[in-house]
Amino acid sequence: MRSGTWESYHAITTLMYRYAECIDAADFAGLAALFAHGRIRSSAGPAGNGWSGDEVRAFYSRSNRVHEDGTLRTRHVNANPIADIDEAAGRATVRSTYVVFQATRKLPFQPIVGGRYEDRFERVDGAWRWAERLIHVDQVGDVSEHLALDPKLLARR
Repeated sequence: MRSGTWESYHAITTLMYRYAECIDAADFAGLAALFAHGRIRSSAGPAGNGWSGDEVRAFYSRSNRVHEDGTLRTRHVNANPIADIDEAAGRATVRSTYVVFQATRKLPFQPIVGGRYEDRFERVDGAWRWAERLIHVDQVGDVSEHLALDPKLLARR
């Protein structure tokens, strides 16, 4: 395991936390920008290469419920990042966990989804960027106020 420099670790985890910030704010254009060169896939979703750039924006726009305040009324908490950074190759992997909390007019504050992320990053022209995020959904609660798609699609296979 390679730990990398503090600067690389900070740049990579900042991208991870920015992802959570974009989703909670329903900033799907910002989310698409994070994955302009990378892909998002889900172990629970359809097989394939996932989504990149504007495909990310389109998928999140149609699959998430935006509430009257313009947000998802969620709080994505990303925790326990374990990073393996290869400074010489400009590559990194990070495993982490997440919990999504939500509160709406109909739903009291509670956890609604929990799982794991497997991330790959690459450094291009001195800047770290996403290569891929694989999302594993391990626990699902009441997502009726969160998703605009059938929650059965999140069931572990």
